[in-house]
Amino acid sequence: MPVAAQVSVEASIDSLELLIGEQAHITLQVTLDADKRLQLPFYPDTLVRGVEVLDVAKPDTQYLNNNKRMLIQEAYTITSFDSALYYLPPMEVQVEDETYKSNPLALKVITMPVDTLHPEQFFGPKDVMKPDFMWADWYGIIACIVLWAPAIFLLLYLIRRFRDNQPIIRKVKVEPKLPPHQEAMLEIERIRNEKVWQHGLQKEYYTQLTDTLRTYIERRFGFKALEMTTDQIIDQLESIHDAEAMRELRSLLQTADLVKFAKFIPMMNENDANLLNAVNFINETREAEDPDAKPEPTEITIVEKRPLRTKIILGVGIALISIFLIGSLVYVGLELYNNLV
Repeated sequence: MPVAAQVSVEASIDSLELLIGEQAHITLQVTLDADKRLQLPFYPDTLVRGVEVLDVAKPDTQYLNNNKRMLIQEAYTITSFDSALYYLPPMEVQVEDETYKSNPLALKVITMPVDTLHPEQFFGPKDVMKPDFMWADWYGIIACIVLWAPAIFLLLYLIRRFRDNQPIIRKVKVEPKLPPHQEAMLEIERIRNEKVWQHGLQKEYYTQLTDTLRTYIERRFGFKALEMTTDQIIDQLESIHDAEAMRELRSLLQTADLVKFAKFIPMMNENDANLLNAVNFINETREAEDPDAKPEPTEITIVEKRPLRTKIILGVGIALISIFLIGSLVYVGLELYNNLV
């Protein structure tokens, strides 16, 4: 059988008529033996004058008769911007050294009819219309604003903990509050054991001792002894107790003033005597304990240094909250811009 009987070329168009600027598709089908070499037509920009080629699809190949024959399809997208009736000549393909042509096609391009007798029917462009207010457009913005306050508070709290090297949550231990005389005696026992005066720290020794006594007097008798002078404290106490009981306290406080302000250095036995005088004063003025009274509670805050793992978790938390705030701020800004434009 000759080669011509084995090659079939057919062209078809999906629309014979279209408006200016619309698109149509031409499909070229070629059937030939599978072992033959085929060259399809190439149109760089126009099919004919007035008809433009916008796109050429990739050829689609199908094998027939146990892969002995093949069907090749190629689609061309065309358009036109001039109203006319166009003759589309046959499309040529090359099979080996032979040229084969498809059937010719026709395309009619029409324009929109214009009623020039009634120009009042033509209207200019309309103004931009503002869309109606809808709560649904603002849900995302409102949700971000509601979440900002707790997120900012949490971020500031974590930054402060991170800066001060403190744990995220403080542990608070509640213990009974000691009576004034017991608290003072514990402090005096600590001063006795440290013996700072033996190392030449006379001023520090008397400062700790008198501060302990002043704190005891303030808690026991209810006046601000820490802010008063020695004479004011003695005068205040003499109105409560007899003057003889205040003699040893006066001597102790006056010696402490000399040490702190006049660089006086007392004898070794005098230091021990003043410590004993403080103990005697507390014992003589202590308040009688009521066995049925309940201890007054007090809060003692225990701050622990956090480990490295907690520090890393704290830093990651700060970073995530910061990213959330920045992202939500950008989102709200873009949404507001889109809603207002």
